[in-house]
Amino acid sequence: MKLSRPVSWFLLAFGVWSWFIWITFVKNLWKDGSGLAFDDAGDPTAYFWVHLTLAVASFVLGTVVGTIGLRGVRALRRTS
Repeated sequence: MKLSRPVSWFLLAFGVWSWFIWITFVKNLWKDGSGLAFDDAGDPTAYFWVHLTLAVASFVLGTVVGTIGLRGVRALRRTS
């Protein structure tokens, strides 16, 4: 399958954007002072684990989508 140039760049940009957004989210989750992510004893709550799982899944999907976009961009440069 051959991806067009705009689709390849979109997928690559989406992968980079996903990493940027979720790294920022995990940093904020880790520093949470509202009591949602950590209880009074400093132990992680269910909220923390659910959102960390979402972040890890998004890292994986962002990596896969970005890799597909990168491969598409590279393939287009080789054929140009």
